Amino acid sequence: MQKALAMWLMLAAGGGPTQPDAAPLQVVQSATDRVLQIVQDSQLAAPVSQERRRAEVQRIADRLFDFQEMARRALALHWRERSPQEQSEFVAVFKQLLGRAYVGRLEGYAGEQIVYLGETVDAEFATVRSKIVTGRGAEIGVDYRLHLVGSRWMVYDVAVQGVSFVANYRGQFDKIIRASSYPALVRELKSKYADAPRAARPVPAPGPAAAPAMPASIAPTESAADPEPSPAETTP
Repeated sequence: MQKALAMWLMLAAGGGPTQPDAAPLQVVQSATDRVLQIVQDSQLAAPVSQERRRAEVQRIADRLFDFQEMARRALALHWRERSPQEQSEFVAVFKQLLGRAYVGRLEGYAGEQIVYLGETVDAEFATVRSKIVTGRGAEIGVDYRLHLVGSRWMVYDVAVQGVSFVANYRGQFDKIIRASSYPALVRELKSKYADAPRAARPVPAPGPAAAPAMPASIAPTESAADPEPSPAETTP
């Protein structure tokens, strides 16, 4: 559970001539700080304020998390096979899927310490290195991968202990599409998670390690250490 919680915490953060508004590390840290302030706000802790709290967190995620880029990379070769309408639909479903799971994981935050170790910038891409220190002193490495969108750095992938979020889903989505079909993948995302009432999905308490709350057939595994797909896999 700690790895999953770390992943969802870090997802809050998300070369051209445009000058970035802020450095990648600053983007990640300030966004994460804002989200945690909301999650820990006692005035928003009451059940009656649950939807307001989730909406505020979601607004931060919508601005800083590049859902379209993550969806494109997660589908990889299958993205190019989709029509523009199908691509838009998939981004919407993927955004809903990640957003709801992300908010739910943040609600399980238990005061873990976040330490920022530095950033590396290479033209339009950047990596922010950090670690999460649990209450028992265990350290979990978290790398944020960002790219420039206009003048803003946005997160397009997160690696927890070397395990890439995008690579996890790329493998799972590819497996479902090859075994069945692309429409079957979309139906599964919609029916088993995206359209399910939030109340039916309790958030587990923090524990040693767990995958994000997704349908079992598409839950991430810890075998996706591949940090990036090849250009052929992601080029539209």
